[in-house]
Order: sequence, then C-alpha cells, then structure tokens
Amino acid sequence: MNARSPRVLTALSLVVAVLAVSSSAPLIAFAAAPAIAIAFWRNGLAAVVLTPVTLGPRRRELRGATRRAVTFGLLAGVALAAHFVTWMPSVQLGSVATATALVATQPVWQGLIALGQGRRPSTAGWLGIGLAVAGAVWATGADVGVSRQAVLADVLALLGGMAAAVYTALGEQARATLSTTTYTWICYGTCAALLLLVCVIAGIDLTGYDTSTWAAILALVVGAQLLGHSMFNYALHHTSATTVSVLILLEVPGAALLAWLWLGQQPRGAALPGLALLLAGVFVVILGAARSPAVLSGTAGRSLN
Repeated sequence: MNARSPRVLTALSLVVAVLAVSSSAPLIAFAAAPAIAIAFWRNGLAAVVLTPVTLGPRRRELRGATRRAVTFGLLAGVALAAHFVTWMPSVQLGSVATATALVATQPVWQGLIALGQGRRPSTAGWLGIGLAVAGAVWATGADVGVSRQAVLADVLALLGGMAAAVYTALGEQARATLSTTTYTWICYGTCAALLLLVCVIAGIDLTGYDTSTWAAILALVVGAQLLGHSMFNYALHHTSATTVSVLILLEVPGAALLAWLWLGQQPRGAALPGLALLLAGVFVVILGAARSPAVLSGTAGRSLN
C-alpha cells in the first residue's frame, strides 16, 4: 500500500460518514411510523448486529469489564434514549433543516458540561456559545409565527442536543477502558430496552408498517447507526478530532438538501440567518475546544443522528 492510500481511505470514509448521517433526518421524516418506534428498531437492530462480535471475539473483554465502565455504559444508554425520544419526534413535527441544526448544538452543551467539571472554555469557546445560543433563539423565534408545533419541534431538538452531550460525557468515561464495539453494544442495548418499555407503556405500534418504512428503518441502522459512527471513528485514527468535529457539521446542510430534493421541504427563509449563526457558533466552539483535547475528544466521531 503506497503512502497516499491511508489519506485516500480517510477522505472516502469521511465522505461516506457525512452522507450516512445526513440521510438520518430525511429518512425519519419519510418513514410512516412513530418516531419512538423507529428509534427502538434502529437501536435494537444495531445491538443485534453487534451481538455476535461482542459475545464472540470480545467476550473476554466484556467479562473483564469493570463495574464502573459498565455502569457508565448503561447510563450512556439512558441518555441516548433521552436523545432519541426528543430529537426524532422533532424531525417529524417540524423542519428537517431546523431540527438537524438545533441538535447540532451538542458541542455547545458539551463545553458547558466541561465547565461544570472544572475545565473552562477558551475565549473562542465562550464566543461560540454566545453565537450558537443567539442563532438558536433566532431560528426558534422565526418558527413562532409558523405554529406551536414548529416551536415544540425546536424545543425538542434542543433537548435532544443536550441529551446527546450528556451521552457523550458518560460515554467518554466508559470508553476509557472499553472498546467501541463493547461500549456501543451495552449502550445501544440499554437504549433499545428503555425505548421498548416506552413503546409498550404508551401503546405505540412496533409493527404493521409498509415496505418503504421498513426499508427506511434498515437504512437508518446501516447508515447513521452503524456505518456513519464506524467511519468517523476510523477517520479519527488518521486525522485530527477538530477536523472530524467540523466535518460532522456538514450533516446540517446535507440533511437540508436531501429533505428539499427528496421530501420537498424547502428551508424557511426567516430561519436561515439564525441557522447560519448557530452553525458559526458551533464551529467556533469546536475550534476553541481544540485547545483542550479532553473537551473535544468527547464530541468527535459521535454523531448520533
């Protein structure tokens, strides 16, 4: 293999990862099934796919896992369930573009969590947080004139971003001693079990969907849930966490473009300046976090959508 091969493979993996996560919100909006049911199937099926590896080649690691690591993995699964319960309904209630942009505020909340842990954001980090909050307020304010449902979708997407940050912080602790495969198996399995419980209690149908909806769910599992996550983690071995974190932001315009071309969802003009300001703020937060690897490492390669 020549010297250029790793760079080419890294570039290709990043392209695949961005395309995979960009398809997530449009697929959720397209699927004719309850959002929480879709969340259950994408996590449950992903856990099933990972089971042969975890209970096979990784069995010894799982048996030797510390109680602390397993506990953090289980808690991360709880936070991941909260992320899906809030963000996925927001995609079906409102605009794909707005929901994807608002949930992308995850690095902002991650920075505030780091502050609570005694790691102060840089000046650039604070500036980015301010810009992102202003952009989120602008975008949500633009939806006030649309409908209460649109505002509810915005609030849910923001809560989804917060939950994603908590998930990332907990996962960072579990990943200190667990491999990606073992950690995600514990996390996805916990998340799926909780979502199944919610579906049963709420009486949400888990079957009876049409063929196109099942195809969308399978595409979510293979794409955003498994392929996107794996490709971003592969790229992290060959490029910086800052680069990966910034490229994850391409999910926002990517999802908006797919929703426009595929679903006919044209982004609302009044919200676009706010979304642009929000993304600029998140971009600045990521660059500011680059000065503190402990903060940034938790956000890179962790696109959940």
